[in-house]
Order: sequence, then C-alpha cells, then structure tokens
Amino acid sequence: MTEQATEVTVTKSVVVEAPVEEAFRIFTEDIGSWWPREHHILQAQLADMVFEPRVGGYVYDRGVDGSECRWARVLAYEPPHRVVFSWDIALDWQIEKDPERTSEIEVRFIAEGGGRTRIELEHRKLDRHGPGWEAMRDAVESEGGWPLGLARFADRIIGGRP
Repeated sequence: MTEQATEVTVTKSVVVEAPVEEAFRIFTEDIGSWWPREHHILQAQLADMVFEPRVGGYVYDRGVDGSECRWARVLAYEPPHRVVFSWDIALDWQIEKDPERTSEIEVRFIAEGGGRTRIELEHRKLDRHGPGWEAMRDAVESEGGWPLGLARFADRIIGGRP
C-alpha cells in the first residue's frame, strides 16, 4: 500500500524588474497599491491596507467608514530580504482569533542582478486551519489566490506608483 502525503505548503514565485530594496518596500509598506482590492473581509468598502513594518506589527484593512480588520501579524521583518506574517483567516473567511489555528507566509527577496529581484513566497502550515484545511490551500493556490496577488505586484512594479 502506498500513501501519498498531502501538501500543506503552497509555493509561488515571480521575478520583477526592480532592485531588492524597492521590491521589499513595495511588497510590505505599499501593500495597498498591489493587493487585490476585492480580497478583503471588511463589512465596509476598502479604503486602504496597512502593513506595520516591524515584528509584532499587523497587516490590516481599513474601511471607508473607519473600521479596521487585522488579518495578519508580522512574525519576522528583515528588510530587504525576508518577511514572515501570519494568515489569521479561518476557513469561513472570518478572522481566526486562535494563533495556533493560523498559517504563515514567508516571502524572500533575492537579488538576481541587473536590478531584478526574485520573490519566493511560501504559504505554509495550512493544516493548522483544522479539518477542511485543504479548501484554504486550494483557494490560495488557485489562479485567484497567490498567483493573482503576485501578478498584481509585478504589474505595480512595471506601472510605477498608482
């Protein structure tokens, strides 16, 4: 009998025409300029996204009505090469309050030379979301998940400031 392990990590990458420092800054501090605006769980219309650039900071959405939704915690912040943040979103696409039931995203920024940067994204520990976690894996791996986010990030680099 052969048993196949179910993959609990999603990995994606993209190469952008920007120096590593610029790519890191745009990915983190300017997250609102590239993150798919339709991907938020606020009750209100999205006004802005904030990435607090420090360990212990949050990633959160701010609604036009002033409401806020903290959906990630910054776990590692090592500019311009690495950032790790939690994915505090439950299987029902609501905020998960138990940090033991959240996954995490590590993003590495690797200089390729010639002003290019390779971004390697690893969304891991997806099984921590509990029974049915495969649905979260499938969602973030789908074309509407991290591939869309990284494509919009690359478009933001190409297009400059919005």
